[in-house]
Amino acid sequence: MPTETSPGQDSRRSSVSESEIAHFSALAEDWWNPRGPMAPLHAMNPLRTEWVSRHVAPLRKASSGPLSLLDIGCGAGLASEAYAKLGFDTLGIDASAAGIRAAEAHLGAHPLPPEAASLSYRNGSAEDLVAEGARFDVVNALEVIEHVNDPQDFLIMLATLTKPGGMVAVSTLNRTPRSFAVAKLGAEYLLRMLPVGTHDWKKFIKPDELAAMARRAGLRMLDIAGMSYLPFQWRESRDTGINYIAIFRKD
Repeated sequence: MPTETSPGQDSRRSSVSESEIAHFSALAEDWWNPRGPMAPLHAMNPLRTEWVSRHVAPLRKASSGPLSLLDIGCGAGLASEAYAKLGFDTLGIDASAAGIRAAEAHLGAHPLPPEAASLSYRNGSAEDLVAEGARFDVVNALEVIEHVNDPQDFLIMLATLTKPGGMVAVSTLNRTPRSFAVAKLGAEYLLRMLPVGTHDWKKFIKPDELAAMARRAGLRMLDIAGMSYLPFQWRESRDTGINYIAIFRKD
């Protein structure tokens, strides 16, 4: 889910339009319903979060305690809760007050297990964290960059929020004819798996474009993988034609 300015904040700092924020805010109450409008994210979530956790293992080995992780555009906390359970001290941030209320309500009703790391939420923008000088071991933006106004500026912001030697995880959709047919027409209009208007296909990003923008932001791609829906579950694959996830290091 996009992260951006809350009502009343300076719109000149926006990386995501107000219409995007309103669109996802309207879905907040149903976010934790595995058969609701966010069903695809529920199904994809274990693959995404475990893939990231596996790829930041070198940071864990070099750390004396839990890694800090920023989940940008956290929505109602699907990935944030998973990361805390995986041992990351997690901060989920989102511009949607409705999304953060849903995240906090779910956490209150379903407390994390005792062995989980810390988890907190914040209603606000990632730009606020930049202004405060915040830095994290891992910065996470899952299904966010395709909703921002300027992907290059967004990646620079992710890099700024990452400690030197830290890692950035980004998942998004490739801009291909197949992604238009499957992720836009199929998912939104034919199968109604997602609300109409969730995606703008023109804002999907090719992997080589993402890698180039990341390099300009001071991030080096370490690995990339496709995420494919095979019978009954999402799995990692070599096919990056629709959904994919990438990990970067800030050198």
